[in-house]
Amino acid sequence: MTPNGRNRTRTHARAWRTAATLAVLITAVVLGGCGIRPTQVPVDAGPAPSRVPCEVTGENVTPQAQPQGVPVRVYLVCASQLESVDRPVQIPEGKAVDSRVQVAQALLDELQEEPSSPEHEAGFATYVRGPLTLSGPREGDPAGTLRLSRQPEDLPTAALAQIVCTFAESRTAATDGTVLLGGPGEYAPRGYQCSAGTKERPEEAVPTLGPLPSSQAS
Repeated sequence: MTPNGRNRTRTHARAWRTAATLAVLITAVVLGGCGIRPTQVPVDAGPAPSRVPCEVTGENVTPQAQPQGVPVRVYLVCASQLESVDRPVQIPEGKAVDSRVQVAQALLDELQEEPSSPEHEAGFATYVRGPLTLSGPREGDPAGTLRLSRQPEDLPTAALAQIVCTFAESRTAATDGTVLLGGPGEYAPRGYQCSAGTKERPEEAVPTLGPLPSSQAS
């Protein structure tokens, strides 16, 4: 190689090293100025915050949307959980006021209603689809049994959770909060319970006591 060729090679090598050094320095300055540090550890920022309030405030309800009736609490689904809303329910006067079946049917009717505009805007929904009716215990059922027009196990899990938790916090449940539900068939009724897990994860199985032994209904 001629002296001129060797000089050109050395010049190109020095230029390449200088460019590489400048690139490293520029990258370090940019990253340092942005406060970014290289890391290989994934960062868990947690779930994205929910934008639905899951609460119906008084400001969202107009006087025309407040019919008179007996105040009751029903459970709807909001942000993948069960949340309670208060509604006035029309219950026929007379014997029906003391009838567990009539009260349960009124609650069930509310669960089948589409959420009102304020409830919808707050993020509420219902999975209970009609027509769905109730009847009292049959001969041999435990006292307090409610028979649905569909087998409880055939309902969407979230819908069953809505029904159980709504009934559990009303006078339709047993003294310990157990809800006794059966269907139109000959299957024995089961005892269902509304646990904290049911409210947090309504799409999972609703706690049950299993088939209940037959007894004389009263």
